[in-house]
Amino acid sequence: MRIGTPLSPSAVKVMLLGCGELGKEVIIALQRLGVEVIGVDRYPNAPGMQVAHRSHVIDMSDAQALRALVEAERPHLIVPEIEAIATDELVRIEADGLATVIPTARATQLTMNREGIRRLAAEELGLATSPYRFASSLTELQAACAEIGFPCLVKPVMSSSGKGQSLLKSAADVETAWQYAQAGSRVDHGRVIVEGFIDFEYEITLLTVRSQGEDNDILTSFCAPVGHVQVKGDYVESWQPQRMNPLALQRAQEMARKITTALGGRGLFGVELFVKGDEVWFSEVSPRPHDTGLVTLMSQYFSEFELHARAILGLPVDVGQREPAASAVIYGRMDESGIAFDGVAAALAVPRSDLRLFGKPEAFERRRMGVALAAGSDTDVARDRAKLAAGLVQPVSMADEPTA
Repeated sequence: MRIGTPLSPSAVKVMLLGCGELGKEVIIALQRLGVEVIGVDRYPNAPGMQVAHRSHVIDMSDAQALRALVEAERPHLIVPEIEAIATDELVRIEADGLATVIPTARATQLTMNREGIRRLAAEELGLATSPYRFASSLTELQAACAEIGFPCLVKPVMSSSGKGQSLLKSAADVETAWQYAQAGSRVDHGRVIVEGFIDFEYEITLLTVRSQGEDNDILTSFCAPVGHVQVKGDYVESWQPQRMNPLALQRAQEMARKITTALGGRGLFGVELFVKGDEVWFSEVSPRPHDTGLVTLMSQYFSEFELHARAILGLPVDVGQREPAASAVIYGRMDESGIAFDGVAAALAVPRSDLRLFGKPEAFERRRMGVALAAGSDTDVARDRAKLAAGLVQPVSMADEPTA
């Protein structure tokens, strides 16, 4: 792809649907390559909007509003960054030749819905997964849980960052889980997936890049596996590389290659997998940078965001790792707009550390407002440093500040 000049007739225009912290880093990576970026989100002053060339606030699940914006802006590429999007309309937009959807409109449609991607992985590709059932009512959920057995997990078919997910230990938990799933769904489908519990040793994100080769063929590359810890379905720390035995890594890469090849297109995918010994199970896949991959801002020569930007533009990629590193989440710890942060200097005094404060306009108790990054001689050292740095950053309420 020829790269032009932003804000001119020669510009390559990319529209990002979702401008959270991951989208912000993608926008920065695209702008460094001379791309004109239009940010879109459901609320004003989202992190990515603060660095985009221009931005729009719309309900991205509104098909008519989404098409109208695409017709007005005429982007070359549309890059979805969140789940709450009218994916059926993206399929029509791509079919009508208005823009290319990354990685493809079909891939976005499938991966934004846990039912679509699970059926593709397990039923079409034959990948090992946990046992699962789907339910569209409380009665169906009760029957599905009884069939799967306890403990089990219940998740909305459309949600992210652990929203609406529950671990059920007995039948007494089912009704509460149903109500929580409905509240946490990105789009109100009233449908959930029930997953049997897998006794895994650890879980990884295998960042997988589909890029264009010299002969226009598609090359598949793998970053070193990212290990991570989740609490209630939301990541709290990650590190790279995660140590794996060679056979497990080979199986993980085979699974990642199969699912990303089936989805098609170009770009970076976050493939989530469970591992125990040599056994590997497929969990989920995101057709875009993954939150656990924030660690690559420190660990790799090119972060997952730079790799995504290069791949979608048809440019060469390099997945080489620079050094062991880790990330640790900084939460808002309060429900308030326009908070501030103390302890930034102390956090940055931790050896080999760095911070990303996302600039989200509104904080919540468990909202991810930033991340601490750290490198070390190995991942244990890096994790200790990252957690120390994150703990030194203190969100503070501006409501407590004295007025003049």
